[in-house]
Amino acid sequence: MKKTHIMAETKQAPEAGDTGEHALVPEPLTPEQIEDLKVRASKADENWDRLLRTKADMDNYKKRAAREKEDAIRYANESLFKKLAPVLDNLDMAFASAAQNASGGVQSLQAGVTMIVQQLRQVLQEAGLEEVDAAVGKPFDPNWHEALTQQESDEVPEGHVLQQLRKGYKLRDRLLRPASVIVAKKPSA
Repeated sequence: MKKTHIMAETKQAPEAGDTGEHALVPEPLTPEQIEDLKVRASKADENWDRLLRTKADMDNYKKRAAREKEDAIRYANESLFKKLAPVLDNLDMAFASAAQNASGGVQSLQAGVTMIVQQLRQVLQEAGLEEVDAAVGKPFDPNWHEALTQQESDEVPEGHVLQQLRKGYKLRDRLLRPASVIVAKKPSA
Protein backbone atom coordinates (compact mmCIF):
# COMPACT_ATOMS: atom_id res chain seq x y z
CA MET A 1 0.00 0.00 0.00
CA LYS A 2 1.35 3.37 -0.98
CA LYS A 3 1.79 5.86 1.86
CA THR A 4 0.62 9.35 1.13
CA HIS A 5 1.78 12.32 3.06
CA ILE A 6 -0.89 14.43 4.64
CA MET A 7 1.08 17.58 4.30
CA ALA A 8 3.10 18.48 1.30
CA GLU A 9 6.72 19.46 1.49
CA THR A 10 7.36 22.56 3.51
CA LYS A 11 9.58 25.43 2.63
CA GLN A 12 11.25 28.01 4.68
CA ALA A 13 9.84 31.37 3.83
CA PRO A 14 11.44 34.59 4.89
CA GLU A 15 9.23 36.93 6.86
CA ALA A 16 9.26 40.62 6.91
CA GLY A 17 11.92 41.88 9.27
CA ASP A 18 13.63 38.55 9.10
CA THR A 19 16.47 38.26 11.55
CA GLY A 20 17.87 35.24 9.91
CA GLU A 21 15.53 32.62 11.39
CA HIS A 22 13.08 31.10 8.97
CA ALA A 23 9.61 29.72 9.86
CA LEU A 24 8.26 26.59 8.21
CA VAL A 25 5.22 27.23 6.05
CA PRO A 26 3.17 24.26 4.84
CA GLU A 27 2.40 24.01 1.18
CA PRO A 28 -1.29 23.81 0.32
CA LEU A 29 -2.75 20.30 -0.14
CA THR A 30 -3.46 19.08 -3.61
CA PRO A 31 -7.04 18.09 -4.59
CA GLU A 32 -5.96 14.42 -4.62
CA GLN A 33 -4.66 14.70 -1.07
CA ILE A 34 -7.86 16.40 0.07
CA GLU A 35 -9.95 13.65 -1.54
CA ASP A 36 -7.76 10.99 0.12
CA LEU A 37 -8.31 12.66 3.51
CA LYS A 38 -12.08 12.68 2.95
CA VAL A 39 -12.06 8.96 2.07
CA ARG A 40 -9.98 8.15 5.14
CA ALA A 41 -12.25 10.25 7.39
CA SER A 42 -15.36 8.45 6.11
CA LYS A 43 -13.69 5.03 6.69
CA ALA A 44 -12.71 6.13 10.20
CA ASP A 45 -16.34 7.14 10.87
CA GLU A 46 -17.58 3.77 9.55
CA ASN A 47 -15.09 1.88 11.73
CA TRP A 48 -16.07 3.95 14.78
CA ASP A 49 -19.77 3.21 14.20
CA ARG A 50 -18.99 -0.48 13.71
CA LEU A 51 -16.99 -0.50 16.96
CA LEU A 52 -19.86 1.11 18.87
CA ARG A 53 -22.39 -1.38 17.45
CA THR A 54 -20.11 -4.33 18.26
CA LYS A 55 -19.64 -3.09 21.81
CA ALA A 56 -23.41 -2.68 22.25
CA ASP A 57 -23.98 -6.18 20.84
CA MET A 58 -21.41 -7.62 23.26
CA ASP A 59 -23.03 -5.82 26.23
CA ASN A 60 -26.45 -7.15 25.21
CA TYR A 61 -25.02 -10.66 24.81
CA LYS A 62 -23.50 -10.53 28.30
CA LYS A 63 -26.80 -9.37 29.82
CA ARG A 64 -28.77 -12.06 27.97
CA ALA A 65 -26.29 -14.79 28.98
CA ALA A 66 -26.50 -13.69 32.63
CA ARG A 67 -30.33 -13.77 32.49
CA GLU A 68 -30.32 -17.22 30.89
CA LYS A 69 -27.88 -18.50 33.53
CA GLU A 70 -30.09 -17.17 36.33
CA ASP A 71 -33.14 -18.82 34.78
CA ALA A 72 -31.27 -22.11 34.33
CA ILE A 73 -30.26 -22.07 38.00
CA ARG A 74 -33.71 -21.03 39.19
CA TYR A 75 -35.54 -23.68 37.17
CA ALA A 76 -32.89 -26.43 37.11
CA ASN A 77 -35.10 -28.92 38.95
CA GLU A 78 -38.26 -28.21 36.96
CA SER A 79 -38.28 -31.54 35.12
CA LEU A 80 -37.58 -33.44 38.36
CA PHE A 81 -40.53 -31.77 40.09
CA LYS A 82 -42.79 -32.51 37.12
CA LYS A 83 -41.91 -36.19 37.54
CA LEU A 84 -42.42 -36.05 41.32
CA ALA A 85 -45.89 -34.43 41.14
CA PRO A 86 -47.64 -37.72 40.20
CA VAL A 87 -45.90 -39.45 43.10
CA LEU A 88 -47.37 -36.86 45.48
CA ASP A 89 -50.78 -37.33 43.85
CA ASN A 90 -50.56 -41.09 44.45
CA LEU A 91 -49.60 -40.56 48.10
CA ASP A 92 -52.60 -38.27 48.58
CA MET A 93 -54.91 -40.88 46.99
CA ALA A 94 -53.43 -43.65 49.18
CA PHE A 95 -54.04 -41.70 52.37
CA ALA A 96 -57.55 -40.73 51.26
CA SER A 97 -58.31 -44.38 50.49
CA ALA A 98 -56.97 -45.50 53.86
CA ALA A 99 -59.14 -42.96 55.65
CA GLN A 100 -62.29 -44.23 53.88
CA ASN A 101 -61.50 -47.93 54.42
CA ALA A 102 -60.68 -48.01 58.11
CA SER A 103 -61.36 -51.75 58.45
CA GLY A 104 -59.31 -53.32 55.61
CA GLY A 105 -57.30 -50.21 54.81
CA VAL A 106 -54.02 -51.31 56.36
CA GLN A 107 -53.19 -53.90 53.70
CA SER A 108 -54.36 -51.74 50.82
CA LEU A 109 -52.45 -48.75 52.25
CA GLN A 110 -49.31 -50.88 52.59
CA ALA A 111 -49.60 -52.11 48.99
CA GLY A 112 -50.26 -48.58 47.71
CA VAL A 113 -47.37 -47.05 49.62
CA THR A 114 -45.05 -49.82 48.39
CA MET A 115 -45.95 -49.00 44.79
CA ILE A 116 -45.47 -45.28 45.43
CA VAL A 117 -42.03 -45.84 46.95
CA GLN A 118 -41.04 -47.88 43.87
CA GLN A 119 -42.34 -45.08 41.63
CA LEU A 120 -40.40 -42.46 43.62
CA ARG A 121 -37.18 -44.49 43.47
CA GLN A 122 -37.57 -44.86 39.70
CA VAL A 123 -38.05 -41.09 39.23
CA LEU A 124 -35.02 -40.32 41.39
CA GLN A 125 -32.90 -42.91 39.55
CA GLU A 126 -33.82 -41.32 36.23
CA ALA A 127 -32.69 -37.98 37.67
CA GLY A 128 -29.31 -39.53 38.54
CA LEU A 129 -29.75 -40.43 42.21
CA GLU A 130 -28.15 -43.73 43.22
CA GLU A 131 -27.94 -45.57 46.51
CA VAL A 132 -24.47 -46.12 47.93
CA ASP A 133 -23.75 -49.84 48.09
CA ALA A 134 -23.26 -50.63 51.77
CA ALA A 135 -24.49 -54.22 51.89
CA VAL A 136 -23.41 -56.51 54.69
CA GLY A 137 -20.04 -58.05 53.89
CA LYS A 138 -18.89 -55.25 51.54
CA PRO A 139 -15.47 -53.77 52.30
CA PHE A 140 -15.67 -50.49 54.23
CA ASP A 141 -14.88 -47.55 51.93
CA PRO A 142 -14.40 -44.19 53.70
CA ASN A 143 -15.18 -42.41 50.41
CA TRP A 144 -18.75 -43.72 50.43
CA HIS A 145 -19.35 -44.98 53.99
CA GLU A 146 -19.43 -43.33 57.40
CA ALA A 147 -18.37 -45.65 60.23
CA LEU A 148 -20.42 -44.90 63.33
CA THR A 149 -18.89 -47.68 65.40
CA GLN A 150 -17.10 -51.01 65.26
CA GLN A 151 -18.53 -54.25 66.51
CA GLU A 152 -16.95 -57.64 67.03
CA SER A 153 -18.10 -60.30 64.58
CA ASP A 154 -17.22 -63.85 63.57
CA GLU A 155 -19.45 -63.87 60.48
CA VAL A 156 -18.09 -60.78 58.70
CA PRO A 157 -14.37 -60.17 58.03
CA GLU A 158 -12.63 -57.31 59.80
CA GLY A 159 -12.94 -53.97 57.98
CA HIS A 160 -16.16 -54.95 56.24
CA VAL A 161 -19.71 -53.62 56.70
CA LEU A 162 -21.51 -55.47 59.47
CA GLN A 163 -24.74 -53.46 59.37
CA GLN A 164 -26.11 -50.47 57.45
CA LEU A 165 -27.92 -48.02 59.74
CA ARG A 166 -28.83 -45.35 57.18
CA LYS A 167 -28.70 -45.45 53.38
CA GLY A 168 -26.27 -43.24 51.55
CA TYR A 169 -26.91 -41.51 48.24
CA LYS A 170 -24.87 -40.11 45.39
CA LEU A 171 -25.85 -37.96 42.45
CA ARG A 172 -24.06 -39.62 39.55
CA ASP A 173 -20.42 -39.51 40.77
CA ARG A 174 -20.88 -36.96 43.58
CA LEU A 175 -21.59 -38.11 47.12
CA LEU A 176 -24.70 -36.51 48.63
CA ARG A 177 -24.75 -38.44 51.88
CA PRO A 178 -22.50 -41.30 53.01
CA ALA A 179 -24.06 -44.55 54.16
CA SER A 180 -23.91 -44.84 57.96
CA VAL A 181 -22.56 -48.28 58.85
CA ILE A 182 -21.22 -50.43 61.64
CA VAL A 183 -17.84 -51.94 60.74
CA ALA A 184 -16.83 -55.44 61.80
CA LYS A 185 -13.72 -56.09 63.85
CA LYS A 186 -12.08 -59.28 65.11
CA PRO A 187 -13.45 -60.65 68.34
CA SER A 188 -11.20 -60.12 71.32
CA ALA A 189 -9.53 -63.25 72.66
